Order: sequence, then structure tokens, then C-alpha cells
Amino acid sequence: MCILISCSKIPKGITAIQDFDKQKYLGQWYEIARMDFRFERNLNNVTATYTLNNDGSIKVDNKGFDYKQMKWKEAIGKAKFVGPNNIGMLKVSFFGPFYSGYNVIAIDSDYKYALVIGKKLDYLWILSRETRIPVEIKNKYLKIAEDLGCNTKSLIWTEHTTVNK
Repeated sequence: MCILISCSKIPKGITAIQDFDKQKYLGQWYEIARMDFRFERNLNNVTATYTLNNDGSIKVDNKGFDYKQMKWKEAIGKAKFVGPNNIGMLKVSFFGPFYSGYNVIAIDSDYKYALVIGKKLDYLWILSRETRIPVEIKNKYLKIAEDLGCNTKSLIWTEHTTVNK
């Protein structure tokens, strides 16, 4: 048994969005920006597709094109809610029993743009339903991240080009 704090994997002082609608979040998202980490190094054209599993968990299908190796990479994982399904605090695993935080901390009412933070301030993603994001949304999400203490100057802005799959 674990205490909620030890399982939540959200940075201290940060709150995931309330009234989260899992059904509206499902589908394909384009990665607009991310903090660099080894599993996405050298990737562009990155997408994340979320579908519902029979057990109520969420299948996570991440794809990206490695522009150095000139090939597509894919990682399939599973996300589960840490608490109630209406709070955007999840944990995700791509490697068996090991989970990490996936926290939706900002989202528009139409579920077109999302700001996600991991278990630490150096895990951050800006997502969109399209390959671009309006400047005002970008600036709003950057301000939120900066106010939380994230170093947004280290964000990698994902390129989306036409590449055959």
C-alpha cells in the first residue's frame, strides 16, 4: 500500500487540472515542445495517441521520426489515474511495473491544447491537436511553466514535416 503523495509523482506545489474529461482527452496529440530526455532524443514529428483499454486504463502510443537514424520509433505504454478519473493526474509506464508522473496542468475547454508536466520540473510537454499552436496559447503555457519554476529556455520545439511512415 502506498500513500497518495508517494504515488502521485507530481512536483510539490503543482496541481493537476480538476474536472478532467478522459473521453475528450483521448485521440491523437502532436507534440509542440518538450524538455529533452533520452527516450525522445533526435525525434521530430512526435505524436501521442491515447485510446481506452478494456480495463479502463489508457493505451499510450508515442511515435516519432529519428532524423539521425532516418527511421520511425514507437513506444507503447499504459496510463492510469492516480486518484479520481476527473483529476488530470496520471501515472504512465512504458517499462513494466515502473511508472512516472503524467500531469495535465493546463488545458483549454475544447481539449485542443494541453500543458503536461512529469514527476519533476524537467519533464514538460506542450501538446496540440494540430501541428501548430496559436501564439497566445504558446505564450500562456510558457508563462504557466515559468511561474512554476520550469526552465522553458531549454524546451525543444518539435518539427512536424512530411515523412512517409
